[in-house]
Amino acid sequence: MQCPRCFWLDTRLKITRPSSPPFNINKAIDELLKKEFDSYRAKKQAHPLMADNQIKAVPYSHSDLDKWRHNFTGVTTVHQPTNLHVFGAIDDVWVNDAGELIVVDYKATAKDKEVSIDSDWQISYKRQMEVYQWLLRANGFAVSDTGYFVYTNGRIDLDGFNDRVEFRTKVIPYTGNDTWVEPTLLKMKETMEGDMPEIGTAAMGGPCEFCTYARQRTELTLTHLKGNSSSKKSAK
Repeated sequence: MQCPRCFWLDTRLKITRPSSPPFNINKAIDELLKKEFDSYRAKKQAHPLMADNQIKAVPYSHSDLDKWRHNFTGVTTVHQPTNLHVFGAIDDVWVNDAGELIVVDYKATAKDKEVSIDSDWQISYKRQMEVYQWLLRANGFAVSDTGYFVYTNGRIDLDGFNDRVEFRTKVIPYTGNDTWVEPTLLKMKETMEGDMPEIGTAAMGGPCEFCTYARQRTELTLTHLKGNSSSKKSAK
Protein backbone atom coordinates (compact mmCIF):
# COMPACT_ATOMS: atom_id res chain seq x y z
CA MET A 1 0.00 0.00 0.00
CA GLN A 2 2.99 2.32 0.50
CA CYS A 3 5.54 1.44 -2.18
CA PRO A 4 5.44 -1.56 -4.58
CA ARG A 5 9.19 -1.30 -5.22
CA CYS A 6 10.09 -1.49 -1.51
CA PHE A 7 7.65 -4.39 -1.15
CA TRP A 8 9.25 -6.25 -4.08
CA LEU A 9 12.79 -5.72 -2.75
CA ASP A 10 11.71 -6.98 0.66
CA THR A 11 9.86 -10.10 -0.46
CA ARG A 12 12.04 -11.11 -3.42
CA LEU A 13 15.56 -10.08 -2.38
CA LYS A 14 15.16 -9.70 1.41
CA ILE A 15 16.41 -6.11 1.17
CA THR A 16 14.38 -4.50 3.92
CA ARG A 17 13.83 -0.88 4.76
CA PRO A 18 15.97 0.49 7.64
CA SER A 19 14.22 -0.27 10.90
CA SER A 20 13.15 2.35 13.41
CA PRO A 21 14.07 2.24 17.11
CA PRO A 22 11.73 0.09 19.23
CA PHE A 23 8.95 2.01 20.97
CA ASN A 24 9.52 0.44 24.37
CA ILE A 25 7.33 2.88 26.32
CA ASN A 26 4.45 2.23 23.92
CA LYS A 27 5.03 -1.50 24.31
CA ALA A 28 4.93 -1.17 28.11
CA ILE A 29 1.63 0.72 27.91
CA ASP A 30 0.21 -1.98 25.61
CA GLU A 31 1.13 -4.70 28.09
CA LEU A 32 -0.34 -2.80 31.03
CA LEU A 33 -3.58 -2.11 29.17
CA LYS A 34 -3.86 -5.81 28.30
CA LYS A 35 -3.46 -6.75 31.97
CA GLU A 36 -6.03 -4.15 32.94
CA PHE A 37 -8.64 -5.34 30.44
CA ASP A 38 -7.82 -8.97 31.27
CA SER A 39 -8.85 -8.38 34.87
CA TYR A 40 -12.32 -7.37 33.65
CA ARG A 41 -12.31 -10.22 31.13
CA ALA A 42 -11.90 -12.67 34.00
CA LYS A 43 -14.88 -11.10 35.77
CA LYS A 44 -16.91 -10.95 32.52
CA GLN A 45 -17.49 -7.27 33.18
CA ALA A 46 -17.16 -4.14 31.09
CA HIS A 47 -14.11 -2.01 31.71
CA PRO A 48 -14.98 1.49 33.06
CA LEU A 49 -13.75 3.02 29.79
CA MET A 50 -16.34 0.94 27.94
CA ALA A 51 -19.10 1.95 30.34
CA ASP A 52 -18.10 5.63 30.23
CA ASN A 53 -18.38 5.56 26.42
CA GLN A 54 -21.72 3.70 26.41
CA ILE A 55 -20.17 0.70 24.66
CA LYS A 56 -22.42 -2.28 25.28
CA ALA A 57 -19.76 -4.96 25.25
CA VAL A 58 -17.36 -6.90 27.46
CA PRO A 59 -13.79 -8.11 26.86
CA TYR A 60 -13.95 -11.32 24.82
CA SER A 61 -12.69 -14.62 26.20
CA HIS A 62 -11.28 -17.20 23.79
CA SER A 63 -8.78 -20.06 24.10
CA ASP A 64 -6.69 -18.57 21.23
CA LEU A 65 -6.57 -15.01 22.57
CA ASP A 66 -2.93 -15.26 23.69
CA LYS A 67 -1.97 -16.63 20.26
CA TRP A 68 -3.91 -13.85 18.53
CA ARG A 69 -1.93 -11.29 20.53
CA HIS A 70 1.51 -12.79 19.89
CA ASN A 71 3.57 -10.92 17.30
CA PHE A 72 4.77 -14.01 15.45
CA THR A 73 1.48 -15.91 15.33
CA GLY A 74 -1.49 -13.55 15.58
CA VAL A 75 -4.81 -14.20 13.90
CA THR A 76 -3.93 -16.15 10.77
CA THR A 77 -5.42 -17.46 7.55
CA VAL A 78 -4.27 -18.74 4.17
CA HIS A 79 -5.77 -16.71 1.34
CA GLN A 80 -6.71 -19.47 -1.09
CA PRO A 81 -6.63 -17.53 -4.40
CA THR A 82 -3.02 -16.45 -3.80
CA ASN A 83 -1.82 -19.06 -1.27
CA LEU A 84 -0.53 -16.17 0.85
CA HIS A 85 -0.26 -16.69 4.60
CA VAL A 86 -1.78 -13.58 6.19
CA PHE A 87 -1.56 -12.81 9.88
CA GLY A 88 -1.76 -9.93 12.32
CA ALA A 89 -1.33 -9.61 16.07
CA ILE A 90 -4.26 -7.83 17.68
CA ASP A 91 -4.24 -5.90 20.95
CA ASP A 92 -7.70 -6.84 22.19
CA VAL A 93 -11.11 -8.16 21.23
CA TRP A 94 -14.44 -7.28 22.81
CA VAL A 95 -17.83 -8.83 22.13
CA ASN A 96 -21.13 -6.96 21.94
CA ASP A 97 -24.65 -7.99 22.91
CA ALA A 98 -25.27 -9.35 19.39
CA GLY A 99 -22.31 -11.73 19.69
CA GLU A 100 -20.18 -9.77 17.22
CA LEU A 101 -16.47 -9.44 17.88
CA ILE A 102 -15.09 -5.91 18.18
CA VAL A 103 -11.47 -5.26 17.20
CA VAL A 104 -9.63 -2.99 19.64
CA ASP A 105 -6.26 -1.38 19.05
CA TYR A 106 -4.20 0.38 21.72
CA LYS A 107 -2.29 3.52 20.78
CA ALA A 108 -0.06 5.76 22.88
CA THR A 109 1.53 9.14 22.32
CA ALA A 110 2.48 12.36 24.11
CA LYS A 111 1.26 15.63 22.61
CA ASP A 112 -0.15 18.94 23.76
CA LYS A 113 -3.51 18.47 22.05
CA GLU A 114 -6.29 15.92 22.13
CA VAL A 115 -5.65 12.69 20.28
CA SER A 116 -7.58 11.78 17.13
CA ILE A 117 -7.29 9.53 14.08
CA ASP A 118 -7.90 12.34 11.58
CA SER A 119 -4.37 12.86 10.22
CA ASP A 120 -3.56 11.56 6.73
CA TRP A 121 -0.70 9.37 8.01
CA GLN A 122 -3.10 7.60 10.37
CA ILE A 123 -4.62 5.76 7.42
CA SER A 124 -2.16 3.04 8.44
CA TYR A 125 -3.97 2.73 11.80
CA LYS A 126 -7.29 2.29 10.00
CA ARG A 127 -5.93 -0.24 7.53
CA GLN A 128 -4.38 -2.16 10.39
CA MET A 129 -7.76 -2.46 12.11
CA GLU A 130 -9.49 -3.44 8.87
CA VAL A 131 -6.97 -6.23 8.28
CA TYR A 132 -7.72 -7.56 11.77
CA GLN A 133 -11.46 -7.44 11.03
CA TRP A 134 -10.88 -9.28 7.75
CA LEU A 135 -8.74 -11.93 9.45
CA LEU A 136 -11.33 -12.66 12.12
CA ARG A 137 -14.05 -12.92 9.47
CA ALA A 138 -11.82 -15.28 7.48
CA ASN A 139 -11.75 -17.46 10.60
CA GLY A 140 -15.53 -17.67 10.67
CA PHE A 141 -16.32 -15.07 13.33
CA ALA A 142 -19.09 -12.49 13.13
CA VAL A 143 -17.30 -9.16 13.38
CA SER A 144 -18.70 -5.69 14.00
CA ASP A 145 -17.81 -3.02 11.44
CA THR A 146 -17.16 -0.71 14.39
CA GLY A 147 -13.81 -1.07 16.12
CA TYR A 148 -12.22 1.09 18.79
CA PHE A 149 -8.88 2.77 19.32
CA VAL A 150 -7.99 3.04 22.99
CA TYR A 151 -5.73 6.05 22.55
CA THR A 152 -3.78 7.30 25.56
CA ASN A 153 -1.91 10.60 25.66
CA GLY A 154 0.94 11.46 28.03
CA ARG A 155 0.47 14.95 29.43
CA ILE A 156 3.31 17.41 28.87
CA ASP A 157 1.56 20.41 30.48
CA LEU A 158 2.47 19.47 34.06
CA ASP A 159 5.12 21.17 36.20
CA GLY A 160 7.56 18.29 36.33
CA PHE A 161 8.29 14.62 35.78
CA ASN A 162 8.68 13.37 39.39
CA ASP A 163 9.16 9.77 38.20
CA ARG A 164 5.75 9.50 36.60
CA VAL A 165 3.86 10.45 33.44
CA GLU A 166 0.16 11.17 33.71
CA PHE A 167 -2.00 9.92 30.86
CA ARG A 168 -5.45 10.77 29.57
CA THR A 169 -7.16 8.00 27.59
CA LYS A 170 -9.75 8.46 24.87
CA VAL A 171 -11.80 5.70 23.23
CA ILE A 172 -12.28 6.50 19.54
CA PRO A 173 -14.78 4.50 17.44
CA TYR A 174 -13.94 3.69 13.84
CA THR A 175 -16.18 2.10 11.22
CA GLY A 176 -13.98 -0.20 9.19
CA ASN A 177 -14.35 -1.36 5.59
CA ASP A 178 -12.19 -4.35 4.67
CA THR A 179 -13.25 -4.60 1.00
CA TRP A 180 -9.80 -3.33 -0.09
CA VAL A 181 -7.97 -6.29 1.49
CA GLU A 182 -8.91 -8.95 -1.08
CA PRO A 183 -7.87 -6.98 -4.20
CA THR A 184 -4.71 -5.83 -2.43
CA LEU A 185 -3.68 -9.44 -1.77
CA LEU A 186 -4.15 -10.20 -5.46
CA LYS A 187 -2.00 -7.17 -6.33
CA MET A 188 0.63 -8.29 -3.82
CA LYS A 189 0.86 -11.69 -5.47
CA GLU A 190 1.13 -10.12 -8.93
CA THR A 191 3.84 -7.72 -7.75
CA MET A 192 5.84 -10.46 -6.03
CA GLU A 193 5.89 -12.59 -9.19
CA GLY A 194 6.65 -9.72 -11.59
CA ASP A 195 9.73 -7.66 -12.36
CA MET A 196 11.01 -5.03 -9.96
CA PRO A 197 8.66 -2.00 -10.11
CA GLU A 198 10.04 1.33 -11.26
CA ILE A 199 10.71 4.10 -8.76
CA GLY A 200 7.57 6.16 -8.67
CA THR A 201 5.20 8.00 -6.41
CA ALA A 202 4.29 6.19 -3.22
CA ALA A 203 0.65 5.35 -2.63
CA MET A 204 0.75 7.19 0.70
CA GLY A 205 0.88 10.50 -1.19
CA GLY A 206 4.21 11.87 -2.36
CA PRO A 207 7.48 10.15 -3.33
CA CYS A 208 8.63 7.14 -1.29
CA GLU A 209 11.26 8.56 1.05
CA PHE A 210 13.22 5.31 1.08
CA CYS A 211 13.41 5.09 -2.73
CA THR A 212 14.25 8.79 -2.97
CA TYR A 213 17.11 8.39 -0.49
CA ALA A 214 18.44 5.27 -2.23
CA ARG A 215 18.39 6.96 -5.65
CA GLN A 216 20.07 10.16 -4.43
CA ARG A 217 22.74 8.24 -2.57
CA THR A 218 23.46 6.08 -5.62
CA GLU A 219 23.73 9.13 -7.86
CA LEU A 220 26.06 10.86 -5.40
CA THR A 221 28.22 7.75 -5.06
CA LEU A 222 28.54 7.33 -8.82
CA THR A 223 29.42 11.03 -9.22
CA HIS A 224 32.03 10.71 -6.47
CA LEU A 225 33.56 7.58 -8.03
CA LYS A 226 33.61 9.21 -11.45
CA GLY A 227 35.35 12.25 -9.99
CA ASN A 228 38.00 10.13 -8.28
CA SER A 229 38.62 8.22 -11.51
CA SER A 230 39.11 11.47 -13.45
CA SER A 231 41.54 12.76 -10.80
CA LYS A 232 43.65 9.64 -11.03
CA LYS A 233 43.85 9.89 -14.82
CA SER A 234 44.92 13.56 -14.56
CA ALA A 235 47.61 12.66 -12.06
CA LYS A 236 49.06 10.11 -14.48
